[in-house]
Amino acid sequence: MNTQPAAHAQAHAQAHARAASLPPEHGLRLTDAAVAHLRTTLANEPSALGLRVGVKKSGCTGYAYVMDFANEITEDDLLFEQDGVAVLCDQTSLAFLKGSTLDYVVNGLSRLLTFHNPNVVDSCGCGESFSVTETSAHHG
Repeated sequence: MNTQPAAHAQAHAQAHARAASLPPEHGLRLTDAAVAHLRTTLANEPSALGLRVGVKKSGCTGYAYVMDFANEITEDDLLFEQDGVAVLCDQTSLAFLKGSTLDYVVNGLSRLLTFHNPNVVDSCGCGESFSVTETSAHHG
């Protein structure tokens, strides 16, 4: 008997419950443009469970955003869903991203997913990294 679908459903439900337990203003949101773009993109990646977002130490100001397809759900993940699009984020990264909105921006030939992050206090001139106040990243 294959228990993987049941285990996946349980992990999905637990990650969704962790996200739902947060105050609404600490969640991650998507613009309509981001939902439409991700729905199309994820449809072309059948193994993807959604989009994984996070942060890593990088750049001249401290942190950089990372995005990839989510192919699994870990015990540390929170699952945010909007209009059928799933976004997964680990709890450490959420401290830096809480309250952020992910947007899909088209500017001439440039098309990219971008964060509107209320926690950012500074970003570098190249736009590749950002910093947050220590209190926003480490307090509730």
